[in-house]
Amino acid sequence: MSTDTSTPTDRTKIVLVTGASSGIGEATALRLAAEGHHVVLGARRTDRLEAVTARILADGGTASARRLDVTDRENVRTVVDAVVEEHGRLDVIVNNAGVMPLSRLDALLVDEWDQMIDVNVRGLLHGIAAALPHFGRQGSGHVVTVASIGAHEVYPTSAVYSASKFAAWAITEGLRMESDPGIRVTTITPGTVESELAEHISDSGAATYMQSFRRNLIPADAIARAISFALDQPADVDVNEIIVRPTAQR
Repeated sequence: MSTDTSTPTDRTKIVLVTGASSGIGEATALRLAAEGHHVVLGARRTDRLEAVTARILADGGTASARRLDVTDRENVRTVVDAVVEEHGRLDVIVNNAGVMPLSRLDALLVDEWDQMIDVNVRGLLHGIAAALPHFGRQGSGHVVTVASIGAHEVYPTSAVYSASKFAAWAITEGLRMESDPGIRVTTITPGTVESELAEHISDSGAATYMQSFRRNLIPADAIARAISFALDQPADVDVNEIIVRPTAQR
């Protein structure tokens, strides 16, 4: 599925955002498009992608939408290659897709553990693997990973989620140190943010705990602004990591 609009200018960045159908991904797509970039929205829920794309078009931005399942390595590679073929380049990939079905380890929700590893870790690696060859050929590019404060802190019920986000942080930090000078790498680390993530917690104890934990939230656009800041820096400035959380979250 592809929905496209007018041709970007030479000054426009071509940005692929994964998990763009809601939450931080949606907010990032809206903000970057409003700032003049061409945004390619990727996610599995094509109806939501079409709605967000239509909103961008109505506001005068340019965007395209493609069905994207980050757990499918070939699908990710195909989408990235198609973006480069269509626009001649890819400037930024925002690896945002993620899931958070929290639970205690003794609940033994192994399928949910696997899902977090598949989306939060393998999905990130698939995005990196698809984008890096193009960035290397171009001599430039920007990898942005949306991690979590869970990469730095572990709470009851967050063991596997925090492990997956620490892995995302570690992979991105390793990529930063290994990358050629023309490639920038940024980790965005949100605290509690308005999103659908908590709605998919099946464990009743974890869901109850999160109701208390998520009393203080910031809007998804707060994270989108941080991503925009990192992208907007001169080519010789690499923003390594930004932690953004509610003032009340200590």
